[in-house]
Amino acid sequence: MRREFTYSAILTTKVVKGKEQDEEAQKYRDYFAVKEPLKRISSHRLLAIRRAETEGFIRVDISPDSEKALDKLARLFLKTNSDTTYQVELAMEDSYKRLLKPSIETEFAAMSKERADEEAIRVFAQNLRQLLLESPLGQKRVLALDPGFRTGCKTVVLSAQGDLLHHTVVFVNNIASTKTLQQLIAQYQIEAIAIGNGTASRECEQMVKVALDTIVSTPYTLHHTPQLFVVSESGASVYSASKIAREEFPDEDVTVRGAMSIGRRLMDPLAELVKIDPKSIGVGQYQHDVNQTRLGESLQQTVESVVNHVGVDVNTASKHILTYVSGLGPALAQNIVNYRSENGAFPNRKALMKVPKMGAKTYEQAAGFLRVTNSDNPLDNSAVHPESYGIVEKMAKDLKCSVGELMSNASLREKIDLQRYVNDKVGMPTLQDIMRELEKPSRDPREQKEEWHFDEHVHTIDDLQVGMVLPGIVTNIANFGAFVDLGVHKDGLVHISEMANRRISNPSEVVSLHQHVMVKVIDIDKSRGRIQLSLKV
Repeated sequence: MRREFTYSAILTTKVVKGKEQDEEAQKYRDYFAVKEPLKRISSHRLLAIRRAETEGFIRVDISPDSEKALDKLARLFLKTNSDTTYQVELAMEDSYKRLLKPSIETEFAAMSKERADEEAIRVFAQNLRQLLLESPLGQKRVLALDPGFRTGCKTVVLSAQGDLLHHTVVFVNNIASTKTLQQLIAQYQIEAIAIGNGTASRECEQMVKVALDTIVSTPYTLHHTPQLFVVSESGASVYSASKIAREEFPDEDVTVRGAMSIGRRLMDPLAELVKIDPKSIGVGQYQHDVNQTRLGESLQQTVESVVNHVGVDVNTASKHILTYVSGLGPALAQNIVNYRSENGAFPNRKALMKVPKMGAKTYEQAAGFLRVTNSDNPLDNSAVHPESYGIVEKMAKDLKCSVGELMSNASLREKIDLQRYVNDKVGMPTLQDIMRELEKPSRDPREQKEEWHFDEHVHTIDDLQVGMVLPGIVTNIANFGAFVDLGVHKDGLVHISEMANRRISNPSEVVSLHQHVMVKVIDIDKSRGRIQLSLKV
């Protein structure tokens, strides 16, 4: 029977009587009458069906064809045609329908859910990695706004180091607020403006554009025009009310913390996002329906991998991002921050050994991921591990130059014969890694941030028309396609079949999270708030 379920089980759904017109049930309308082989159903469809079942809108059955299943059992149990055959057949049918089928159905429901969980967790981890590796703007003076209608737009001014300089509230469609923005932009010589993408985002963006366009006719002097960015605020409200936020800004309320998070997220997404529970960032599919322990473990590993891939400036990093560095934990991360506060910036990597509880083994594990930008040894600001410093120094000595000259001069590096430095402790792969790092020491592997804007004539779903080609930004990626924000407060879906003029197996082959794209509107369902898009522009 397990073999029969494996190859022939059909998943069938049926809407619960009386729930057909339920307003909450309408989002599951596509799953009211599903009939699909269990082995072929996609993970996202299965998780959606399971959620609809849990919420009481549909009933789900998993079973092979009953006649075929009973026929297989009959071959085992009905050997002869005797007086007892009919009784055995009745017992066989009863045992299948009442005991065997429900038991194996439960098994297969759990197994299929587990497979769907694994796929959903993989997609979430892949999206999270892309999000954490999003382009940073870098150290710029930022004006950040958390948009709102009724209570206004919470506005903060951040220094190039992310420190709070000023905060206030401005209101959209308000002349006085426009002047306030102009004054702040000029007074603090703002280099970039970050606007959250929530409610009133487009109206807030328009107000900022008016302020920038008319600032030339004011008494304020502006040395350069600030760049304007719309920033995802997913998880900002979670952070603003968290213990971490209260520790960082005990004297500020949640609205100020939320606006600061938006501004800092523009400057360095990785440093800010590590403070938020990944499940609150909203880049997965059905993340609240999967195994939470396994999801948590996968996301933790993803964050650690990204932090170590990018590297951490030990003199500016918060304890939260230091916690994710290999070998460090919360206690040691706090010790590093405390030591830095008491003794000033670390002059070099070796100085880390003076941090309480920083043992030789921990230093060995963590040092390669920690950067010291102004060290007297240029290798301290690279991914070259201290254990390999001797190799680089020998290369420089053989070329009769300094390590700094070797790192900055490509022609010198071309003269190096790596085979000369291979020994029983250092192999060619390690030497090749060292050479790659010498070519790009301290360079952030993330791409640079680019300015980008929505279509100025489109603000709500009512402004959309089939055939329009519009700029958008990818907000989420699932197995079945990608969601794109057009600035109308409803993300549109680019189904995987509309992503390329060729067959693809994964949307990530075509797009990445927060990528800027041009899409065509191919269908609009206003009653359900659904927008169908295509990348085949």
